Amino acid sequence: MYKQEKINPYGEGEKAKQVEQMFNNIAPTYDKLNHHLSWNIDRYWRRIAIRKLMFHSPQWILDVATGTGDFAIYAAVKLNPSKLIGIDISEGMLEIARQKVKKERLDQVVSFEKQDCLNMKFHEQTFDAVITAFGIRNFADLDKGLREMHRVLNKDGHLCILELTAPVDFPMKQLFRFYSHTVLPVYGRLISKDSSAYSYLTKTIEAFPQGEEMVEILKKAGFKEASFVRLTYGICTMYFATK
Repeated sequence: MYKQEKINPYGEGEKAKQVEQMFNNIAPTYDKLNHHLSWNIDRYWRRIAIRKLMFHSPQWILDVATGTGDFAIYAAVKLNPSKLIGIDISEGMLEIARQKVKKERLDQVVSFEKQDCLNMKFHEQTFDAVITAFGIRNFADLDKGLREMHRVLNKDGHLCILELTAPVDFPMKQLFRFYSHTVLPVYGRLISKDSSAYSYLTKTIEAFPQGEEMVEILKKAGFKEASFVRLTYGICTMYFATK
């Protein structure tokens, strides 16, 4: 049975407020760091996820923990939905996302709102698909967040999650541990000027449920079908679930 470990970016206090502060702090350098630290493989992971959704042609899409909007923008371009809404608790990240959407001339389709992912303002059965990339590790209550995503999905709607995970096989397991405990926090601190953000990232990756355990958590949240695929030797995992 999964018991969520309390991991905060800045020590004691309310996690949601600390996560919001952290992402506001690192927003200006977030995209640069993401692409550099993943060697741009994060773009490949998003392509795999959107390809999976293409079979279902969702028209109303929600991007949870949208950050600076990369997943939302790519989904809008490739899936051609009627409406795509991205939500996040960090206004700093959302402002960058809005600038990107305007530049891509997608602002008639894509919009962003500051919302708490654990208490969404949307009605039940609003969206055909919910997507999220590299954000649910930061939920103060994973079960509640998944139930919210299930609630706003239409019947037979789909949830697609991309999340960073710790590889389980040799030698990638050992290489990833070295990289995540040395290169990632040091480089992240130098570029973002936030001494805690990328150490926090490593801790959340290691503590987060993955594989079969995460599938069982998705089913507990109400999804009738759930599966996973490990990508790039397990550095990232894609979860796909149906309401």
